[in-house]
Amino acid sequence: MRAMWKGTVSFGLVSIPIKMYGATATHDISFRQVRRSDGSRVKYKRVAEADGEVVEYSEIAKGYELPDGRMVVLTDDDMEQLPLPTKKIVDVLEFVPLEQIDPILYNKSYFLEPDTNAGLKPYLLLREALESSDMVAVVKVTIGTREQMATIRVRDGVLTMSTLLWADEVRKPEFSFLGEDLDLRPQEVKMAQSLLASMESDFDPEEYTDEYEVALDELVEAKLEGNEVIQPAVGEGEEEADNVVDLMAALQASIDRAKKGEGESVAGVDADKKPAKKTAAAKKSTTKKTAAKKEPAKKAAAKKAPAKKAAAKKTTTKKTAAKKATAKKAS
Repeated sequence: MRAMWKGTVSFGLVSIPIKMYGATATHDISFRQVRRSDGSRVKYKRVAEADGEVVEYSEIAKGYELPDGRMVVLTDDDMEQLPLPTKKIVDVLEFVPLEQIDPILYNKSYFLEPDTNAGLKPYLLLREALESSDMVAVVKVTIGTREQMATIRVRDGVLTMSTLLWADEVRKPEFSFLGEDLDLRPQEVKMAQSLLASMESDFDPEEYTDEYEVALDELVEAKLEGNEVIQPAVGEGEEEADNVVDLMAALQASIDRAKKGEGESVAGVDADKKPAKKTAAAKKSTTKKTAAKKEPAKKAAAKKAPAKKAAAKKTTTKKTAAKKATAKKAS
């Protein structure tokens, strides 16, 4: 990994020089825009709205648009002059219990590594203090040109900083159903709680697979090989369920299936639904086995075909000889 930021964690009167690394890497699938006929890539040019001229990247600046439509141009020098006390400092503000941080606030995560040997001991002291207290440090830090709130906690022996959204960046849920007063029957609540208990488990993210990515890889491979992409048939019990169901019956059926480990969808209620763990390699292996089975059958059919033709030729020859013999006797 390459360090993307260097600075200092300011912990009271203690300073800890650190390097910051991205802690996560998404595997989002990206596509190129191409011309449908030949796959040629489509490129875009940066064009000024005023005169249509192409603008070089070095000539592009930041523009802050005022409510009346006027534009204030901000250069890199202007941005550098902004007062950012946390530009190279991770300023520890306080320590709070982890459960007090609402997960909706979390944004991105980074690993922090001690930058020098002198910074190793205070780094380990902060790590030990956090681990023994079950607390997280609330900090302020500037990444790029933006000051952000963040937390520092310990993960796998490494100080991990997770940036947070500001409180006013979280939208308030304003939905009409929140004002409705709907009575829930006690037995319905109890059944729902029973379903929850029957599906209780320990979370392991490695058990889950991005099935869309696997399917896309198979689609691309099929396109390369010139094969047709076959839509899998719907098996028994997978028909679309009727939306009008008896809630109690659906909950009970879901609980029964969850206990049996079947995990199928019953009457619109998903019970113990987990993504399939079958990998692309397994699917490819199955495809190859199927193809291997078909190949001997094709060869066998090919061998039988000449034999049939030979038999047909013999029959035709016999019929012709019989006709000639009859003609000779008649003459």
